[in-house]
Amino acid sequence: MEAIVHKQKNAGDGRISFPTLHCWNPETEIITIAAQVSGKRVSCRIAYADVKTKFPVLADTPLKTVVTYRTEIETAARKLIENKKYEKDGSIKIDYADL
Repeated sequence: MEAIVHKQKNAGDGRISFPTLHCWNPETEIITIAAQVSGKRVSCRIAYADVKTKFPVLADTPLKTVVTYRTEIETAARKLIENKKYEKDGSIKIDYADL
């Protein structure tokens, strides 16, 4: 009998995507977007104060503002992920300077 081998995706294939998942924490005033990195979920966090400083034209709510500037936030997150700038908990912290 022959063994059948199923080839699985490499865990470190490097693919980065951004599903449309985001949340707002009013206590900490942090916005979080999700990244999918090599099949694993990574939280990417940014302070709303940094978003307000960088982008003076804001929507009615922090989450609507994220939708408006999602491309810029994702670009910053992608660069940090590619440069392996992970926090100890595995998340990515986006600062004003990264935008």
